[in-house]
Amino acid sequence: MNESQGYSAEYAAMSHEIYSLNKQLEEKDRKYRESVKTDLLDPFRNPTEFRWYRDDYSEILPWATMPEFSVPYEPAGVEKSAIRRFYNIGGFTMLIQFFASGILAAVLIFLIKLILLKTNSGAADSAIEHYMRRGSIYAAINLITYLAANVGFTFLSLKWAKIKPSFMIQTRDYHLSDAVQYFFAAVFIWYSSAIIAGGIENIFEKYGFSTQVLDMDMAKTGLGFAVFTIYACMIAPLTEELFFRGAMMKIFSKSNQRFGIFISAFFFGLAHSNLPQFVPAFLLGIFLGHIDMKHNSIIPSIVVHIMINTLATVYSELGDNQFLMGAFGLFLLVCWFVGLIMLIIFRMNCRLPVSTPAQSRRGIAIAKTSIGVILAVAVHIAYMTVIIYNTRT
Repeated sequence: MNESQGYSAEYAAMSHEIYSLNKQLEEKDRKYRESVKTDLLDPFRNPTEFRWYRDDYSEILPWATMPEFSVPYEPAGVEKSAIRRFYNIGGFTMLIQFFASGILAAVLIFLIKLILLKTNSGAADSAIEHYMRRGSIYAAINLITYLAANVGFTFLSLKWAKIKPSFMIQTRDYHLSDAVQYFFAAVFIWYSSAIIAGGIENIFEKYGFSTQVLDMDMAKTGLGFAVFTIYACMIAPLTEELFFRGAMMKIFSKSNQRFGIFISAFFFGLAHSNLPQFVPAFLLGIFLGHIDMKHNSIIPSIVVHIMINTLATVYSELGDNQFLMGAFGLFLLVCWFVGLIMLIIFRMNCRLPVSTPAQSRRGIAIAKTSIGVILAVAVHIAYMTVIIYNTRT
């Protein structure tokens, strides 16, 4: 009996030891599998990117979930096609939005002009055109057109790309102090880029061309000014951020956040259809994309955009009042200096994402083979060129 109990105790001890060894082996195996497993939110192992802004890379490569998988330096054909699909969605959305907004504006102008001619049978066509331009009608058409086009194509493109729009308001660590810092930094970028745009304009003027294509004779009545101000200071910032920093940047950032920031800013500049606005729009677009990625939300860029557009509107309405122009210029100079400091501090604490060598093969390298991107860029540049050519003196 004692001998049997001894065997039982020895057997129990051996079983416990085997159990412990199995547990240790399972833990080591688990740790090994975790160490070789691809982080689907960071398959390129890029510490400069914003993790919360990333998407699951298995949407691009389903087998990225396999053990010991690593993203190759050069993307294979299947991966290129998956990335190109998103780039084409972004490009074709830009293209369709461009034509749709133009057609919608043309239809509205035609219908309203037709109604005015019918109800004012003795009025000349030129008089109707003058009335629509200087009153609130053209300003209202502009507001309606871009409200419909920007908001509509934001949600259509996100649905096409199978991206939930809710990501745009999942704000992280955004405070009043951030809004103040970003405002001053944006003023520095805007004011500096306006000087650059002025230099470009001077170069064009030497060769008999003008890049100033904005209609300065529009919305001169009280109601027209109110509609234009609402559009410039509220509707445009909100809808443009929805479209460019909301949809376009997200769609183009599937494999490379830096590329997503720069190409969405580039399209943002092109969408203004003139060089004076392209320069500040592009440079501001980079900054706005950066802060939105940092906070995983379009709210920071909307706030900054509203402030900058309001400043620009106030500046444009000062007219020939030398005192007000001088006071506003002094205010801008102070903001410019403070903004330079704020921008330096911001960039020291939060740098733009840097592409890894593998990611660089998935940005421009694939975009330049995407038909949607090529057509969108070509059409926008061609349109801008035609406008400048038609302004030759």
